Amino acid sequence: MAILVNADTKVLVQGITGHFGAQHTRLSLAYGTKIVGGIVPGKGGQKFEDKVPIFNSVADAVNETGARVSVVFVPPPFAGDAILEAVDAGLDLVVCITEFIPIKDMINVKRAMEGQPTRLLGPNCPGIVTPGEGKDSHGGCRIGIAPGYIHKKGPIGVVSRSGTLTYEAVWQLTQRGVGQSTCVGIGGDPVNGTSHLDMLKMFNDDPDTHGIILIGEIGGTSEEEAAAWVKQHCKKPVAGFVAGATAPPGRRMGHAGAIISGGKGTAAAKIAAFQDAGIAVAATPSEIAETLLKRM
Repeated sequence: MAILVNADTKVLVQGITGHFGAQHTRLSLAYGTKIVGGIVPGKGGQKFEDKVPIFNSVADAVNETGARVSVVFVPPPFAGDAILEAVDAGLDLVVCITEFIPIKDMINVKRAMEGQPTRLLGPNCPGIVTPGEGKDSHGGCRIGIAPGYIHKKGPIGVVSRSGTLTYEAVWQLTQRGVGQSTCVGIGGDPVNGTSHLDMLKMFNDDPDTHGIILIGEIGGTSEEEAAAWVKQHCKKPVAGFVAGATAPPGRRMGHAGAIISGGKGTAAAKIAAFQDAGIAVAATPSEIAETLLKRM
């Protein structure tokens, strides 16, 4: 079992003919992902590399293909509208890869999505991978930009704000012969759609996820909120890592969301919250997988 997506998920690509969208559509198709349509206004009726039909709108694509998920590879000035178009079409999940979307645009998106059934993953995230059964775990579902070959089907759920640390944790697990149920990058922007806590609840309810890796970074309070829930409710072993412990005080580091405000969001505060919740904390990125496996 997996959360959010699986090998049968039908996926649309918004911005399929752009350089980045085209490149990762090819990689996802090679992985075995069921990409059933692309959306590029004005190019409806064409095909992407003679394989994937292109539609003028998400609504048209949904009506023709029955897709329930889309991935957004649309430039920042237009990405907010692309997300809302997918919401208006009633999709279950929108994965937004786009970086540098104006915060004001994302505030408007969040307000417009209130009460809607669509879940947003991202923006500024690497996406989501549910590994398959085939060689190098092909035959699963890869949505976004994560390297497919590092994944292996198995019982560990991974959720992270950092794309590269997601890959690091996944590769460490795979190198040890331990696979993953689903791997989720929630993105590092200050206004995003899905939190650590949202993912932890799903992994906790998934009978085929036996352990969880939770990767955070300085800024915001998402990790502390997740830790508080783990302490009260989580039934599975959790290991965590917090990036940014050596960041100079007062300096903005990396992601737009990695901003410490009013004494909150520091690495020390997050690590303390993890430890208080019984989450095993890795001292360095190279120890993330081993820290979890010692708890299982």
